Amino acid sequence: MHHVLISKTETSEEENPETLSNPEAGSVFLLFSLGRKELATMVLWVFGYGSLIWNPGFDFDQKILGYIKDYRRVFDLACIDHRGTPEHPARTLTVESKKGALCWGIAYCVRGGLEKERMAMEYLRMRECEYDLETYVDFYTDQDQEEDATGTPVVTRTLMFCSTPCKVSNKYYLGTAPLGEMATQIATAIGPCGNNREYLFNLEKALFRIGHEEDSITELANEVRKVMIRFKEKKMIGAHLALNSHLSPVPHILNTSETIVTTDSV
Repeated sequence: MHHVLISKTETSEEENPETLSNPEAGSVFLLFSLGRKELATMVLWVFGYGSLIWNPGFDFDQKILGYIKDYRRVFDLACIDHRGTPEHPARTLTVESKKGALCWGIAYCVRGGLEKERMAMEYLRMRECEYDLETYVDFYTDQDQEEDATGTPVVTRTLMFCSTPCKVSNKYYLGTAPLGEMATQIATAIGPCGNNREYLFNLEKALFRIGHEEDSITELANEVRKVMIRFKEKKMIGAHLALNSHLSPVPHILNTSETIVTTDSV
């Protein structure tokens, strides 16, 4: 699962793109020398900070590396139709408010008219069906940090799909849990789109590739790996015990010199 930010603007001005390449990722993210006004020419903006980073799944025209402020990723949301089931839900991303935090991801631009926007939105709303809130936030880039300490956003009023942090009003909200418990759930959950741990490992890899790893994600991923090792060891021990239980004991063959005692000889 993943989250999206969408913004519609009406300002227009000529574009003057520059490119910034992350050598480790081999990917190119578009930035703009004039930045804010030029980016405002775009109609639909989508921000991905989950699986949209590595698998957007819709037609887009440009992508930009950046972040939103005062939010952080958390694995507090249940997924019952992608990488989990109603009986064994997966844990997927949502965001929670945290003053001073930065949540990095990719902003995608969709141009081409209302029909293209409609198709993108239809796809995203179906994919994001487990999120019950829409919140407006601003999108920033590295350029903002360098040029202005206050950080003027590149795209304003971007729409974010997120979740109500309440187990009573939001049936998909799981809340936090001890690290080991979360790791066990992620290590074992499987759904129609694959297993839960693959989602976490893909996120970890994606954040590394864009140059913005997060300690909490790395810690959780490493804990899941430990759980998988323990499961593998238990499985090997179980298989060994099962094999031994199926081995027949070697029968004792009497020596001809041994005396067979029967009731008749007593």
